Amino acid sequence: MKRDPDQYMPIATLTRIMRRVLPDHAKVADDAKETIQECVSEFISFITTEANERCHREYRRTVTPNDVVAAMEGLGFGNYVEPLTVFINKHRAQQDCYPPRPAMHQPPPRLPAVDGYVPSPPAVDGANYLEMQQMRDYFMGTYRGGGRGGGGDQFDPFN
Repeated sequence: MKRDPDQYMPIATLTRIMRRVLPDHAKVADDAKETIQECVSEFISFITTEANERCHREYRRTVTPNDVVAAMEGLGFGNYVEPLTVFINKHRAQQDCYPPRPAMHQPPPRLPAVDGYVPSPPAVDGANYLEMQQMRDYFMGTYRGGGRGGGGDQFDPFN
């Protein structure tokens, strides 16, 4: 089965990595580059599929570095576990050196005063946001009304 070319690792990146370990005078044929590209892409797919299956078994959606390490161990690549763990720990230590990122949801900037009047942002009562039964059911996933059969008198936000 042939993969879609968009699913392969970039050949320029692989060529750069190959040149680091080869002597300066060495040349790599295009067929060899493509073969390495296919092998690397298949290896990554193999490992990530196993890590993803582990997440599914544990009812999680996010694949973590620990999942990748466990997948490599489980698939017989135990020789890579120690160097990969060292790399992950160094990477995490390096990330701790950087200042924390700003929050994703920052309050909107205050509007300038016009003739002494400063408009205030609209108030949202977070405590009572989902008090309406239909809204709570809709957002909590228990809503069964609307055009999908049964309960036609219930709230449908799309009508």
